[in-house]
Amino acid sequence: MANFSKPQGPRFEVEVYQNPYLPEGSGEVHAVVTVTATGGGTGALTATGPGQDAAVVLMVDCSGSMQYPPSKLHHAKEATGAALDTLRDGTRFAVVEGTHVAREVYPRGGALAVADDRTRAEAKEALRALRASGGTAVGRWLRLAERLLSQAPVTIRHGILLTDGRNEHETPEELRAALDDCAGRFTCDARGVGTDWKVAEVTGIASALLGSADIVAEPEALTEDFTRMMENVMGKEVADVALRLWTPQGAEPVFVKQVAPSVEDLTARRTEPAPRTGDYPTGSWGDESRDYHFCVRVPPAGLGQEMLAGRVSLVVPEADGSVTRLGQGLVRAVWTDDIAASTQLNPQVAHYTGQAELAGAVREGLQARKSGDQERATARLGRAVQLAHASGNEATAKLLAKVVDGVDAPAGTVRLQAKVTEADEMTLETRSTKTVRVRK
Repeated sequence: MANFSKPQGPRFEVEVYQNPYLPEGSGEVHAVVTVTATGGGTGALTATGPGQDAAVVLMVDCSGSMQYPPSKLHHAKEATGAALDTLRDGTRFAVVEGTHVAREVYPRGGALAVADDRTRAEAKEALRALRASGGTAVGRWLRLAERLLSQAPVTIRHGILLTDGRNEHETPEELRAALDDCAGRFTCDARGVGTDWKVAEVTGIASALLGSADIVAEPEALTEDFTRMMENVMGKEVADVALRLWTPQGAEPVFVKQVAPSVEDLTARRTEPAPRTGDYPTGSWGDESRDYHFCVRVPPAGLGQEMLAGRVSLVVPEADGSVTRLGQGLVRAVWTDDIAASTQLNPQVAHYTGQAELAGAVREGLQARKSGDQERATARLGRAVQLAHASGNEATAKLLAKVVDGVDAPAGTVRLQAKVTEADEMTLETRSTKTVRVRK
């Protein structure tokens, strides 16, 4: 375990949990790495607090469907206003109206405003004039947000995106291209309001831009959710943090996943700044803790031999092209003929392997249910119930209980419910990747 801090930022602690013992002939090493950032000064989250090294663009869906019912757009404007009230003085910001085009409604002119009492009031006045019309082209909203955020001389760049419908006025390829161009430029939280939007689109946006995704089934709940999101943004202190994995000659990474607070596969996002070194993006950090599951394949060695299977560190880029290391941990491999030692599962690794399987079982079960495959849906959702029960994931267990009736939760025996509301099904699908930490 190693502790590092970045000047004027939080202190990072890296802890490695693993069973390093491998049987003869084996070469697959698993480890869970817990990264904890503390002391970032995230307590004062009021508009009158200190200036913030951040810029935020709020993207509000104003397509025609937002007027059905009319209260939907009303609550969206109220929620955006509440988020503006949560901005600290000195934070740069803009509000974008999203339809089949993207339009900056405040401050206009391709600029960002600086938050204070006057600009917050002016922005809320501009919100009142918004009307619902037109279509939905989310990629264009994101591209405008990127252009606005890129001009800000700040560390933290963030977007908050709200939509109520499917992205029907641009192709999936256009949205994918926009996400590819925006990735690494800013982070973004995405929210779907109501039940007419597509879960894969909203979660895909958040995943690509290292933000959170969620459903707000009832528009009245938007204000609380937007306020909480903005408070989280105001708590960020360090941006562009990457997990760096160094592996020795002959070793290769199998996968790297974030496993808490949610499951996110980072394997395909690897960049290689140096030989045998891979960087995996983690976005921005405030006072928080996250867990990552690493799997590395190393050349098998003889009994009694030990090797360094990997070195995990947190790095952040500097203006001169160098990086600052924020924390570091070591992953080991030791070969033994002690069966008890080599077959013992590390509790953290076992727990998060189950949590990842839980997310997959929910996804597969819901897909089978939609396609009419009752047998597979029952089997996969039953497995999800079993895993949620075993791991103590009560939040997912409660969501599953709205889709299946549990006959025997420990055994995973369930019955599909005949009638399931669209909101309950979408909530389960959207939140299926949220995990719980290992029970002490």
